[in-house]
Amino acid sequence: SPFHDGVMPSWYHRDCFFGRCRPTAVTEIENLDNIRWEDQESLRKEIENPETPSSAPGSSKKKRPAAASAGWSIGYALSNRSKCIACDTPIIKGHIRAAKLDTDSKNGVKYQGVWLWHHLDCFAKIREALGYFDAINTCSGFDTLSEEDQKKVSEKIPAIDKPDGPSAAKKAKPAILDPEEQKKLEEQSKKLSKFREELSAVAGHWTYHDLLTHNNQQLLKTESEKLTSLTDQMVFGALKPCKKCSGKFIFISGVGYKCQGDLTEWTKCEHVTLDPERTEFKIPDYMKDTPFFKDYKSEISKRILRISEPPAPSPIKKTPEDTASLKVDRGPMPLKGMDFVIAGRMKRSKEELKQVIMELGGKVVGKVHENLAAVIADEKILKRGSNVINDAQKHEIQVITEDFVDEAKDYNDPPVALINKKNIASWGADPKSRIDDSIMKSCGSGSGFEKSGGKVKMVFADGCAVDPDSGMVDTTYVFSNDDGKYSTTLVKTDIQSKKNSFYKIQVLKSKFHNSFWLFKSWGRIGTTAGGHKCDKYANEWSACNEFRHLYYDKTGNDWRDRKNFTKMPGKMYPIDDQDDTPKQEEKSLNDAASTVTSSLKKPVQDLIKLIFDVEMMKKTLKEFELDTDKMPLGKLSRRQLEKAYGVLREVQDLLGQGEPERALLIDASNRFYTLVPHSFGLDEPTILDNEELIQTKCQMLDSLMEMEIAYGLLSAKPDDVDRNPLDVCYEQLNADIDVLDRDSKEFKMIEEYTRNTHAETHWSYELEIENVFVVKRQGEYERYKPFKKLHNRRLLWHGSRTTNYAGILSQGLRIAPPEAPSTGYMFGKGVYFADMVSKSANYCCTSKMYPTGLLLLCEVALGDMYEKYYGEFIRKLPEGKHSTLGLGSTRPDPEKVLTTEDGVIVPYGPGVPSKLDKHCSLLYNEYIVYDVAQINVKYLIQMKFKYKY
Repeated sequence: SPFHDGVMPSWYHRDCFFGRCRPTAVTEIENLDNIRWEDQESLRKEIENPETPSSAPGSSKKKRPAAASAGWSIGYALSNRSKCIACDTPIIKGHIRAAKLDTDSKNGVKYQGVWLWHHLDCFAKIREALGYFDAINTCSGFDTLSEEDQKKVSEKIPAIDKPDGPSAAKKAKPAILDPEEQKKLEEQSKKLSKFREELSAVAGHWTYHDLLTHNNQQLLKTESEKLTSLTDQMVFGALKPCKKCSGKFIFISGVGYKCQGDLTEWTKCEHVTLDPERTEFKIPDYMKDTPFFKDYKSEISKRILRISEPPAPSPIKKTPEDTASLKVDRGPMPLKGMDFVIAGRMKRSKEELKQVIMELGGKVVGKVHENLAAVIADEKILKRGSNVINDAQKHEIQVITEDFVDEAKDYNDPPVALINKKNIASWGADPKSRIDDSIMKSCGSGSGFEKSGGKVKMVFADGCAVDPDSGMVDTTYVFSNDDGKYSTTLVKTDIQSKKNSFYKIQVLKSKFHNSFWLFKSWGRIGTTAGGHKCDKYANEWSACNEFRHLYYDKTGNDWRDRKNFTKMPGKMYPIDDQDDTPKQEEKSLNDAASTVTSSLKKPVQDLIKLIFDVEMMKKTLKEFELDTDKMPLGKLSRRQLEKAYGVLREVQDLLGQGEPERALLIDASNRFYTLVPHSFGLDEPTILDNEELIQTKCQMLDSLMEMEIAYGLLSAKPDDVDRNPLDVCYEQLNADIDVLDRDSKEFKMIEEYTRNTHAETHWSYELEIENVFVVKRQGEYERYKPFKKLHNRRLLWHGSRTTNYAGILSQGLRIAPPEAPSTGYMFGKGVYFADMVSKSANYCCTSKMYPTGLLLLCEVALGDMYEKYYGEFIRKLPEGKHSTLGLGSTRPDPEKVLTTEDGVIVPYGPGVPSKLDKHCSLLYNEYIVYDVAQINVKYLIQMKFKYKY
């Protein structure tokens, strides 16, 4: 639904429904058992034998498309926006296109079917793989084509024989009943229908309510649902409570009897039974003299159920082989993913030129942007100038002549050199990086309900932000009194109901007069599905009273007693945020405007910008599927993050017990996603049910902890106009950072260490040193000094995300907290190092689009090492051991080792086989220390990752 976090049914006439949708089993139709037997059978026959004509009472006599052709369409493209699924290139406006209605894939299910459009030629080539065997003239939309085009497409797509083998549309196996059972089912259905009709004729909503309450049964929402439940229980007997949770059962067609109780305050009971325990259905005394109920006598019996396994979703693309059969190679598309702007008049019309560009895979856009391939113009326009030309010059984008498009046809790959060759402007940066970024972005896609990122100005007044959706950012502030600030964000993740909801409420007071508003917003996290409302109230009391009422309604807790919050079943949970102190407006230091010159060297300035880059922090949050609106940077408290660690540890313990109960995993998952709001878009929240997922979420929490430090430092900087913001942030790191001379012996050593220890298996990128910084963390050397006497001190690598380095530099490398689960730590919770640079570089989490990474070189006091061939979770080292060495099958050449003047070993030799006396599980060595005092950070290396693909 676009209006709330849930679904809205789309209702169809019977024949219209089968003209658009094609269920594969009757069990896909909800509530089937509660309609008349004749209608049940009509639907069953329609689904199992789609070629038979409709015999449903009152069905339309108007002929609908042949069943085999229902869900297929052909016509002219109405715009240039559609893209061919088979060849992944645009379909030009006015060209013939054909489509299959996809109802099985993720988006197909969400939107009750989506059209998958194809070029006519592409459709003809893969029609068998798609499952289209009819002549095209039976297809919807055929009549809209011109006579000439009808003849053309009929010749191209005639009727063909279906191949032998399984049908393209996989059907569920129908429930098979013997004739006697079928007869009993028919009699039962007719009995239920008759009883329902008689009951509805003599009773109404309140009678249904009283009957269900008197028998201690589940009260459903609608009158129809109550009537259905009563019919079942008055015919077969009242339902006894669930033995697992004491909840109440309801009948669900095609499923059985499902418990509606709560297993915990976070999770519903999942108990389903086909034969529930029943007891006599009782009539209240005041109804016993009513004619219908006077003659009623309760009988306990078993209901015959038609249960069959619903079909597994069968998306069009399942396996690599299937995917390949649905793709079409249209030849070279040299301009694929590239954007162009056409400026001024050309020899050809703009539409003709646009069509040629689209045929080569490109796109014509209206405005210049930073990743534009080029502007197409002539010298007159260039000399005369225009806004487009000015923007192109600003972004260093080439201005090329029209004949570029014709010459580009001869290229197989992006014609980068041709752009430079055809450039008639005096400017022009390397177009390759722009084109690579544009192609990458063109590969992504999203649904109409997915929320895209963007900057929103948050105005803070009295330490709390007024929500921009209120439309009152400049005229109001969040009201507060002795109860605190009247603002809260509530969340609820419920995997069973597929909900991932938020609800925000604020009391706003005018800055200029004594007026009050109550702002409410709601919806699904990470999407545009939802809404908001701002109502004016007469005075403070009425606005605050309604706020408190809403808070209680949504959470089951009193606003004034929220410090003693107790999670209630089915209710929402407040985000436990920081103390609502005013934060600096979110902006990267790259944009920090200051008239004061920084005292830092330029490379150090750039480093500070990199590690305090708010946009990179937001990108990291999005990579972890976190919602930056409901949980902006610095919003979640450390206490709530520690609770989330605890939940992950619970899940790990459950997984360690063998096959845990699904409901327990759901319970933990609901808690985790409520504590740390995630953006799943329109997808279902993922159950935390495997070690790999637990490890990913641990890494996410680790990054959140580090970013909390970074953002805290960034937000805490004083408003000192006499100092450059970069200098202020640098000082808060409590570390002396200087640039290492590239001609120094140390730099040459690090350069050789980098070159020699790049592992062969990490071939997808090369490493290039951009800068080396000498780091002296305040107080670290004093802490390390006792271990300086320890033998076996080595200079080793450690890699991490750039967003983690503000925390690392200001607080040092740290060991995972006790609350964190042990998954992902092969040798226990400690700080891990490597002697192969690329092993650590892999933890920098860079990409082709974001190729800059940071690595540390640390002096590590290893002493006597506890050598291990395989993983062992170490809680305490054996006596006499100071560290752990996870042995790898490859190590730096032990014959090529450098020892510094103060006795530190630098294992900078090229990788060679370790020649171990037995097999080991690691490819490369890992060094682990369990006391951070054994670490002394020496160098910070800024690397450029040069990806080959």
